[in-house]
Amino acid sequence: MNMYIQKIKQFRLEKGLSQEQVAKAIGVSRPTYTAIEAGKQKLSLEEAQKLAKLFSIGVDELLSGSTPNIEKYKHMILTYLRMNMSKDGKIPKTKLAKLLYLADFAWFYKNFESMSGMQYRKIAYGPVPDTFFRALDELSESGKITVEKKSDGDKEMFLISESDSNKNEKIQTLSKEEGALMKKIAEKWKDKKTQEIVNFTHNQLPYFLCRDNELIPYELITQEDSDKVY
Repeated sequence: MNMYIQKIKQFRLEKGLSQEQVAKAIGVSRPTYTAIEAGKQKLSLEEAQKLAKLFSIGVDELLSGSTPNIEKYKHMILTYLRMNMSKDGKIPKTKLAKLLYLADFAWFYKNFESMSGMQYRKIAYGPVPDTFFRALDELSESGKITVEKKSDGDKEMFLISESDSNKNEKIQTLSKEEGALMKKIAEKWKDKKTQEIVNFTHNQLPYFLCRDNELIPYELITQEDSDKVY
């Protein structure tokens, strides 16, 4: 059974939408949508993309049937930004994405559950959830972070930092144990270049064993040597 079948009705009801409204939004008949929700008909990629947009979630979240904690994920971002990983408090966007991945998968390695519940996908620059970009956009739009574009030779890079006005925000979604693990990860990678952490995550089993654009099963990290988890 496709994983999204277990959650698709829940997503719809949370939005207060009828089956007829959802069917119209994704361009199918109501009987067709009813069959999709009942697990009797598969979603096309185009339909999945329209549904994800309608439910304000990532396609990964929809297809996996998971309910990630985006507020906690945002707090993980802010937590890393507060860990003085550079003199100016700025972290390259790509490096930040990898730090978040390591926190989620290292937490799963110890506790058999993800810290944020995000679904990571194998892309060229490494494992990252679709929600990463949404989270950054929302944090930026709310004035909690600053995103600075910088030229690095022929390439453009983005540096992320917490806004001064947000530094008094309390982070209550993370446990002391979760914060401690993130601190260990930050200390290890603090003085390392972005390419070094990219190479590290690319050589891990979860990324290495998956096909391009495939969702990465958390369970693969349990097969990794303990000294290579983060």
